[in-house]
Amino acid sequence: MDALQEILGELKSTGANLVAITPQLAEHSIPMIEKHKLGFDILHDPGNAYAAQQGLRFQLPDDLKETYLGFSIDLPAANGDPSWTLAIPARVLASSDGVVRTVHVDPDYTRRPEPATSLSELALLT
Repeated sequence: MDALQEILGELKSTGANLVAITPQLAEHSIPMIEKHKLGFDILHDPGNAYAAQQGLRFQLPDDLKETYLGFSIDLPAANGDPSWTLAIPARVLASSDGVVRTVHVDPDYTRRPEPATSLSELALLT
C-alpha cells in the first residue's frame, strides 16, 4: 500500500484513479489507512464476494487457520465473515471506458508488480 501511495500523484496526473478492495471491515481498515496516510479509496468486499466472482477467493486450510489464530489474527472478526477466505492479490488496470487492459495475479502475496510497472502500462493507454 505504501508503494502505491508513493505513485499516487503520478497516477492522478494522468487522470487515473487508484482503488483498493478488501474484505476487511472498515473498523479494521481505517487504522491502516490513517497510519499509512493513504490517499485513495478502499472499498469493502463483504465475504470476498467480488474476489470470488473474479476467481480470486481461496479457503484457508485448517492448519493455516491455527497459525493465524496462534498470531492472534482473527480473520472472521476482521472481515465480519466466518468463511476463513482470503483474496489472491491482484492489480487490474482498466481504461476509462471500463475495459480491463492488464491484470497481474500471483497467489504468492509477497510477489506483486512494481508500481513503476503500473505507471508504464498506464502510459501505454494515454
